[in-house]
Amino acid sequence: MHPLPVRRRLAGALRSALGAALGLGMAAALVFQPAPAFAGAPTPAVAPVQASGGGGPALWVVRDEDSTLYLFGTVHVLRPNTLWRWARIETAFDSADRLVLEISNPDDQAAIVPLIQQHGLSPDRPLSSLLNTEERARLDAAAQTMGASGAALDPMRPWLAALTLSVSPLVKAGYDPQSGVELVLKARAEAAGKPVTGFETIDEQVRILAGFPEADQLAFLRSTLEDFETATTDLDQLVAAWSSGDVRAIDRVGVQPMRRADRALYEALLVKRNTNWADQIQTMLDGSGTVFIAVGAAHLAGSDSVEAILGRRGVTVERIN
Repeated sequence: MHPLPVRRRLAGALRSALGAALGLGMAAALVFQPAPAFAGAPTPAVAPVQASGGGGPALWVVRDEDSTLYLFGTVHVLRPNTLWRWARIETAFDSADRLVLEISNPDDQAAIVPLIQQHGLSPDRPLSSLLNTEERARLDAAAQTMGASGAALDPMRPWLAALTLSVSPLVKAGYDPQSGVELVLKARAEAAGKPVTGFETIDEQVRILAGFPEADQLAFLRSTLEDFETATTDLDQLVAAWSSGDVRAIDRVGVQPMRRADRALYEALLVKRNTNWADQIQTMLDGSGTVFIAVGAAHLAGSDSVEAILGRRGVTVERIN
């Protein structure tokens, strides 16, 4: 098969997984936090409980004699009025001794900036040398919507430019990184004195994207530019599925496109990481206490989800919301 159609599908799957901010916590940490519009943004407010009944996003629990581990799928960027803090989720979070996220410091500018400089910039190979005239014009037009220019993005490697350009249409559609689930939970945990740890480091997450071949990074960027005006469609669908607890829809819209497009990408972004996290969860079960685990919802959907992997190992995972 000709490589261009394959790369086009790969780019669409990558944009769905990352641009929709369900698969990789770094999408919020790396893209939204450094954006000029959010410089100096305040710590997210700890809002009151929004509902008292059942419903809302899916929640699972793993238990043994002396351990209770809650698994909660997240969206890394949301509209501020999105309803997700339902009573059962609040009760589980409040009961936990500590919080575990994909990365412990998604809001740590000091950690992010040097990684961008090391893995996201290539001034000796500027974007303008990799794109044609029409693509450069699209890049400049897209950058202008976020108060920048194509020249400002020129030193970026294609993967970083693509993620950076994901900011503007989402913000225009009302999405706010400060309303993302991780930042809200992290602020609440710190206010309550709960330790916050991560399954991975920011460095590990950055290296996943930075390690893709340049041709695939360019396909991702071109796909982002071509679909710039409709970039919120997938995210709207995924958020609707997530907020109603429809895990099958999350799998259908956010996971399966990636699996069909490129098995290696699917393995790198989901399967390998889910397996690692399942290992860590089993280690937690060897200890004691109550832990609230919050990771991108794509990691808790489909046949290779964290809970599916645990189930195949004989660990009982019960859905409770």
